[in-house]
Formats: sequence, C-alpha cells, structure tokens
Amino acid sequence: MANRQSMQNQKPGCVVGIGSSAGGLEALQQFLTFLPTDTGMAFVIIQHLSPDHRSLLADILGKYTTMPVLEAKEGMHVRKNTVYMLPPKYNMEIEADELHLREYNHQHINHPIDIFFRSLAKAYENRAVAIILSGTGSDGTNGIRQIKERNGLIIAQAPESAKFDGMPRSAIATGFADLILNPDSIAREMADISRRSRSEERLSRNAET
Repeated sequence: MANRQSMQNQKPGCVVGIGSSAGGLEALQQFLTFLPTDTGMAFVIIQHLSPDHRSLLADILGKYTTMPVLEAKEGMHVRKNTVYMLPPKYNMEIEADELHLREYNHQHINHPIDIFFRSLAKAYENRAVAIILSGTGSDGTNGIRQIKERNGLIIAQAPESAKFDGMPRSAIATGFADLILNPDSIAREMADISRRSRSEERLSRNAET
C-alpha cells in the first residue's frame, strides 16, 4: 500500500515530449539551463541518434540540470521532475506511465518523434506537451496532429533561433503550434504552466473544503 502511494506521489502532472535532431543539443542545453527542477512534469527527449554508437547525451545534458537524466529502459516508470532519453537503435512509446522500447529496422526511414508523440497523445491527452526543437526534415509533424486533437499543447522552437530550422518550420506550417519560442522562453513557459496548474489545484481543494 505504501509503495503504491509512493508511486502515486511520483506521477507527473503532465508529460513533455521533446523532439530534436541536427543542432538539437545546443537547444536542449539552453532549455534545461532555464528549466526549474520542480515543475512536477516529466520530460522525455527523443533525439535522432546514430544506431552505431553509444549515446553520451544523458551524461552531457546531466550537466545542465540537477534533475535526474536517465537513458530509458524497457518498462521504466515515468516520474515527475525527471528527464528521460531515447537510447540508440530504439523507438519508444509511453503507456500507463511506462516507457516501452522497440528496436527498429535501420534499413528503413524511421520517425521516432512521430511514434512517441502519437503514444503520448493517447496516454495523456490534454496533459501532453509536445516541443519541436532544431532539426532537419519533418519528424514530429505528424505526431503533433494527434496531440492537438486531444487538446495537448504544441510548442515549436522559433526558426531563427534554431541551428537547423527544418523540423520547427514543418511543425509551424501545420498551423497546430500554440507557441513559437526560443529554447529559454520554452523553459519559462513550462514554469508558468506548472505555477498555473498548482494554483488551480489549490483553488479546487479549497472549494471542496
């Protein structure tokens, strides 16, 4: 019983999926630098990675936040105030607060951001946030459609601040982006959302009593 209560206390208020590709490391560093560590949210980073090399991304990004930065493992529970990274060679989905990995065929074109965003929309509906950062191509563009359909929040990096603006521009062109911001401003928006959510929770509790 106590363990179940502990897990309930660790449940994130919302889950933020972050898609990035070429040039995304710089954007992620800026985002984490300005992101408070107590938002009550969980952050899942889907970065295009080479399948041939071990990723050092979790170690690198861990220097920019005091939140735990973990490379995801099969069945890992998602906890608030924690950052999760997609491991190389895998696609990842989220279901019932758990991360699930599936190795993909490296001979075929792969869209890991779309795959994760679609599962995020289904699992969290209006508690899903999708962020598209620097990258080439259009990965993430199809996934944000489903998040938008379930009243989730879509944020794209301002193209002029992105090292590679293909992915942000593709997302913006859909008309689904609620906000278009630099990485530091995206982090501040997460802090504002967290404050508003906590204020609404307090008001709701007070109304009940």
